[in-house]
Amino acid sequence: MTSQPRSFYIIDTFSLIFQVFHALPEMTSPQGQPTNAVYGVTRDLITILRDRKPDWLIAAMDVRGENKRNEIYTEYKTNRSAMPEELVPQIAMIEELLAGFGVPALGIPGWEADDVIATLVEMVADQDVEVTVITSDKDIRQLLSPKVRLYNFRKNQYLDEADLMKDWGVRPEQVVDFQALVGDSIDNVPGVPLVGPKKASALIEKFGTLEDILAHADEAPGAKLRENLKTFADQARVSKTLVTLRRDLPLEVDWDAARAGQLQLPVLQEFFQQCGFRRFIDEIKTLAPEAAAPAPPPAVERSWKLIDDADKFSEFLAQLEQQTQFCVDLETTGLDAVRADIVGWAFSWDGAEGFYLPVQAPDGQATLDADEVRDALRPILENPEIEVCNQNIKYDMLVLRRAGIELRGVGVDSMVGSYLLDAGARSHGLDELARRYLQHEMIPISELIGKGKSQIKISEVDVDKVGEYAAEDAQIAWQLTQRITAELKREELWDLYWDLERPLISILTDMEFRGIRIDVELLKSLSVEFTERLQTIEAEIYEEAGHEFNIASTKQLAVVLFEELGLPVIKKTKTGASTDQEVLEKLALQHSLPAKLTEFRQLSKLKSTYVDALPEMVNPDTGRIHASFNQVVAATGRLSSSDPNLQNIPIRTDAGRRIRQAFIPGEPGWKLLCADYSQVELRMLAHFSQDPALLAAFERGDDIHTAVAAEVFHVAPEAVDSDMRRIAKAVNFGVIYGQSPYGLAVNLGISQAEASDFIEGYFSRYEGVDKFLRKLLERCSQNGYATTIRGRRREIRGIRSGLGRQRNLPERTAINTVIQGSAADLIKQAMIQTHQRIQQEQHSGVMLLQIHDELVFEVPETDLGSLSELVREEMESALNLDVPLKVDLSVGNTWLDVEKLD
Repeated sequence: MTSQPRSFYIIDTFSLIFQVFHALPEMTSPQGQPTNAVYGVTRDLITILRDRKPDWLIAAMDVRGENKRNEIYTEYKTNRSAMPEELVPQIAMIEELLAGFGVPALGIPGWEADDVIATLVEMVADQDVEVTVITSDKDIRQLLSPKVRLYNFRKNQYLDEADLMKDWGVRPEQVVDFQALVGDSIDNVPGVPLVGPKKASALIEKFGTLEDILAHADEAPGAKLRENLKTFADQARVSKTLVTLRRDLPLEVDWDAARAGQLQLPVLQEFFQQCGFRRFIDEIKTLAPEAAAPAPPPAVERSWKLIDDADKFSEFLAQLEQQTQFCVDLETTGLDAVRADIVGWAFSWDGAEGFYLPVQAPDGQATLDADEVRDALRPILENPEIEVCNQNIKYDMLVLRRAGIELRGVGVDSMVGSYLLDAGARSHGLDELARRYLQHEMIPISELIGKGKSQIKISEVDVDKVGEYAAEDAQIAWQLTQRITAELKREELWDLYWDLERPLISILTDMEFRGIRIDVELLKSLSVEFTERLQTIEAEIYEEAGHEFNIASTKQLAVVLFEELGLPVIKKTKTGASTDQEVLEKLALQHSLPAKLTEFRQLSKLKSTYVDALPEMVNPDTGRIHASFNQVVAATGRLSSSDPNLQNIPIRTDAGRRIRQAFIPGEPGWKLLCADYSQVELRMLAHFSQDPALLAAFERGDDIHTAVAAEVFHVAPEAVDSDMRRIAKAVNFGVIYGQSPYGLAVNLGISQAEASDFIEGYFSRYEGVDKFLRKLLERCSQNGYATTIRGRRREIRGIRSGLGRQRNLPERTAINTVIQGSAADLIKQAMIQTHQRIQQEQHSGVMLLQIHDELVFEVPETDLGSLSELVREEMESALNLDVPLKVDLSVGNTWLDVEKLD
């Protein structure tokens, strides 16, 4: 090194990887690969380069090879658990990431990253270099010096010599003596029994080095301590050897390559696209502005016109009437579409020119008459031969419906089209799509209305500002629809959009606009009842604990469960023993308090999320709640709901079921009709696998769980008991997605050997299922994506070769995409056919909700028979499968009190 850098950062790579892996929730790429650790390391690398601006940056790695320390002590690190399954495929991705950032990754077989770090620190010891080691590993503390400090990313804390003295009461050169005495349970460094941190620092302060302490063992305070220092002296010496880092490894460092900031921008951009980390693409451009970036598409010169008087409106209307396709985008008084009024209309039909028609504006600024504009535009918008497009057009359709216009010619919705092209993308919003496809930054709404307490209404903003903003929305949405149309056709997804997703937009608009009535008085009485029950449970919890405590405090709860009651710690988090739901369910087998805690949590959540929240969501104009149904959230293709999320109302508990009782028909003399596909995923499995036994069971109309139990247990169907059926059901819904014998054993409360035998018995009897799953994964590995029955795709990477039956996350995702995604295709097709038939026959029945595999209708009781027949016919003929589709119909006065129809 000839130059003298100001700062040298060394990353303890696996320390950082494990921190971010456990700190971040599960994340997947558009291809279904786990990516949370990759995301976290990316974020931290950007932070280092942007905020710390080091001169040098190197990543120290652990590499494969027999650990040299095991030659000294065979038990070293033997109690380390295996790397989490979802982290394994991310290691290679992180190595690729480091290369893209231009960060050398250094390691030597047989030695640990800590030794590499120590050697690097030694190599610059005589240079004018300030070293920062990014780590949470306490072994690295022995490297501290006036020029070396440690940094913990998660805690945002530096640690230097003074901090070390405060924490351990020792100097850096005494760290190895301290650790030799205390030991390390994580790395299985034995240390000396009964010597904790306080005793170790006191011994070091009094006697000095480890050898001095051992030489003066007779002078140590306490008979047992004196005995242990003598008995375990050699063990302490071995421990010191284990924790002492090597500073002389034969490392070859290319210091020019280690200069920070040498990003390979095109490589990183492609990498982030594959991972779905699109927000990082712009961030890295600021780190390497001189790097060559792909040329953006030619910019469209955009202009816009304000249409604010009768003459301009007449001229605009004449142009609009000549168009067969255009984009319309509405500015409104709020985000709740069924309560919002129109502030202004924006149009574009070439992406270059936009128009804004204000009907509300600040006092003194010109506007058009709202009713005249609406009435003039109605025949155009209600013409089914004219294609109207936009981003998230369902919102505009709901606002128009409130204004008395039914948009009939739905064209391309760029949001839905983007979802079909890349279902795993984190966002399909207009801002993101403008960046992705057009390299264009949209005007932020905050520039118009501000933020927080100073925020104003859009109708209070200067009309010229609103016009520019609204016209841009329409112009960009138009450009996106053209680009996405071309991509859908190129990727052979056009038919899926045009024939399935596009008609569904209008159906969802009808459902959301109609809404569903709820019994507010019932919910109020439930709230009182739930409150009383919660108070009772709370008192019972305090009685069993022996004292009051904050039930919502995980720390206080952990003290009660694990210290006071002595229950076993099931799993740990970075903050201590976990008290999550999974832990409480396991502990409930040993003590009644965890069961009461579970009931308390569940009831509290139901009360706040539904019982108390639903009445607040009732639209005062309609007396109904109007949930949103979302097409672009679930990567499998299933619809989701929000405001409220009706799909998460639990139906396995009495309290959850009673919430369904509050959903009622909207008119006197009407009924709710529920139509639910029976075992649709297993029917899809039978169709795809062509397994003879499964096909035959469905053809006969057997109860499939009983049939599977009979086959695997080798008994007659009538001899299948409830336990046999329960096991078969668990396998039917779990093992096909790769559930392990351990997982099945835990779920069913049986031995792992029994679970393993049952899984083997299942696949030996249903060989067609086993072959299908293997072929599915092989095909997905070859193509890079999984495909549903209607051609929906999801990119997936990380399928392994030489497959066993225990699946990793990408493999489970692939199977889930095919099975659940095909079920999603089915229910959507059923909705389209049923809706069209209701319209054709001008039937009085109305579709209200779609929840998983269930459709909910309301209908006059006099027309119940004809609607039941219509729904069953259309749902059971929605797709042509090699097994019969079966729909269970039930009817009642509430969503709970429905009785099955024959």
